[in-house]
Formats: sequence, structure tokens, C-alpha cells
Amino acid sequence: MENSAIYVRERGNLRRVSDIVLAQPKPVSSCRRTNPFVLRKENFIFTYNAEGSLRYTTKSLFDITLLFVADNIHHVDSLVGFPDQIGDRLFAAAEENRVFLNADISSKALQLFSDAYGEMVLGSLCLRNRFPLLHERMDEIKTFHSLKCLDLFGCRLGDDHDIFQHLTSSSSLASSLMQLSIGGNRMSDVGLQRFTAPIRMLRKGLDCLQLLDVSFNPISVRALRYITCFPKLENLDVSGTSVKLGTGLKTTIWDLLGLIYSEKSLDRFDHSRCKTEGWAEQVVNQWETNNSQMPKLKKIDESRTSALHFFGRQKFVRDVLNAAPLVCDSEEEAQRERLHFFRPAANSHIPEKQTPSTTNQQGKPSWHNIKKRQRQSERCDSSRQSPPTKRLPSSALTAEDLDLLNNY
Repeated sequence: MENSAIYVRERGNLRRVSDIVLAQPKPVSSCRRTNPFVLRKENFIFTYNAEGSLRYTTKSLFDITLLFVADNIHHVDSLVGFPDQIGDRLFAAAEENRVFLNADISSKALQLFSDAYGEMVLGSLCLRNRFPLLHERMDEIKTFHSLKCLDLFGCRLGDDHDIFQHLTSSSSLASSLMQLSIGGNRMSDVGLQRFTAPIRMLRKGLDCLQLLDVSFNPISVRALRYITCFPKLENLDVSGTSVKLGTGLKTTIWDLLGLIYSEKSLDRFDHSRCKTEGWAEQVVNQWETNNSQMPKLKKIDESRTSALHFFGRQKFVRDVLNAAPLVCDSEEEAQRERLHFFRPAANSHIPEKQTPSTTNQQGKPSWHNIKKRQRQSERCDSSRQSPPTKRLPSSALTAEDLDLLNNY
């Protein structure tokens, strides 16, 4: 195929393709899932028979074609409609050729597979305390738009990170993401307000979110009203925040979200269950391994070398990789500060102390009444055994939201 023309037949017409530069074939090692593609020389497979004599067999046309497409995956327009078995083997071949480590084509290649196979490429992603990986592979991570579980605990996101805009703007994630952990990210009330602002104002985004972890962030009780934009929220973790347990807190969360306090730690927030699962599991591991070897760079030009030394990029990367993750001081402290809330079943009994009473409403701040329109009329004819129905406020924009809009 070297220096030869490529012809394509489309709708009965033969045309020449001159702008495609094919990749040169290269030897590959044993693939983790597709050992039949092991190449030693050209299109032959060399083996030994029972007597120890060398023998060779030709590769099948399917394997030759699969390897050719994997080498030139960046020229493929779409894989939609191809069987899952073909996609799995093609992804494994591309992974073996280290296509996803090439920053120039990795995003396009991952987007190609994600559009065709969705959550099979990656259905769950755990980046817990792996903030260097998130920052170095942000473009590739954005291509996983069919995630059901995403753990970003301890990724040092702060109040204004690009990943927040991606989570609220992706239409695919809005219908797929069910579990989100953004704890331990130094997120304040302002950060939670900015994160939920597109959802509260545009009334779309993260429609299927059922579990939210905002633990170990410096957020207060006032920030809980921003979480009311998630219509299907069933589990909430506010451990280690400025929120303190008390009767007022239980009543507030019940009024705003319809959740009750759990006396025991919920297994749903045990993040040891959150794992990276899918075809791209080994790809994520390769990214992390490759980033750990970042100081061992190849030859770069003199100007870039000077810039790296001047701005301290290499030192910054080494410091980030060697930094200790954000953890609790002790297991006892972590257990003592557990604040888990969940939505009770429709037929379960709600403890009397967690149901809001009409006698102590005057002592609460005015913002507690944001979600209480028609609350009394709803409870006259129904028992207290079912959670209240969340309603949007009559005014879509609060004073804080208007201030936020004025900042843009």
C-alpha cells in the first residue's frame, strides 16, 4: 500500500481518494483480548507443530482488515450499525496499537466508539483522588457520554471547573448519569450554585440523577436549595460539610427534597463499589501509567525545553503526582460525621420528628418556604407516610441567580 493510489466505489462510481495518508503497518505485541492478531511477519502467523517443526499459516481476511482499520481508525467516519462483537475486537486492536495514547487522534477515536456503542465503551468511571488523570485527559474523558456512575471525589475541582459545564450541557449524560460524586473538591455554596444554575434555569440536565455525594465540601445549609433541581434524587451525602445534624436540618431536607435522615451509613455511598467498567477500562489505566512516566519525555525542541524549565511545568506535574489525596483524619471521625439521607418508600413509616410541623414555621428563615407552595393543601387529604412532591418555585430566578447572571 506504500505510495499507491486508493480507489473507492460509491453508488456505482469509482473515484480516487488522494487526501488520505494511510498508517504504516507496525509490529504489535500480544493483545489482551485478541491473541489471534499476533503478527510476526506480514500476514502470516508462525507456530510450531507437535513435532517441534516451524509452520506458518496465513491470517484470515477478517483479521487483516481489522488490523488495517485499527491502524487507520482516525479515517473512519462512523461505526454505527456495526455489530458489538466487531466493535469489541476493533477497540481491542486499536488499544493494542496504542491509538488512545496518541493525543492527536485519541479523542476522535474514543468519540467514534462512544457514538456507536455507548455504555459498552465505558459505563462507570472512577477518578477518585486521581486529579492528575482528570486534568491531563480532560478531552478524552468528555467523550464518555453514556456514563451511569461518575466518581470525581478528591479531584480538586473547586468552584469553577470545565467538567461542571460538561455535565450539565451534555444531552446524553442528562439521560444516563445516575450516580455522581463531587465530594472533597473544596466546593463552596457559590460553586454548587454555578454547577446547578444551567439545570435550574433551563430546566434540563441530569434528569436521571438518583445519587449525589457533596461530602467534605465547605457548603452550608443554604446551598441545599440548589439541589432541588434534580427531580429523581433519592440519596444525598452531606457528610463533613458545614451542615450540622439537628431537627431543623431534618425538617429542611424533608421540605426541600423529600429525604429523611438515615441512622446507619448507607451502602450506596461505599465508593469501593464504584469501579471503571467497560471496554476502555485498560485505556484509563494506560493513561495513568503513562502520566506517571511523564518526566521521561522524548526529545523536544530547544525553545520548548526553555519554556518548560521557565514555567516549572515538569516540577508541577511531579508535585501533583506525588501529592497525597484528600482523606479524612480518621475512620472514627468519618463515621461520626456521616450525614446520609434517602427517599423512603411510599408505604414506609416516616418518623414524626422528621415530618415538618406547622407550629414551628415562624422560627425558620424565609428561604425555607421556597418549596412550600400548596404544601398544606396537599397534606390535608393525604397521610404523612408518602414523601412530598417537589415543586418548582413560582419565580425561576432568585436574587443570587440574577447576581450570577450579571457576572457573565
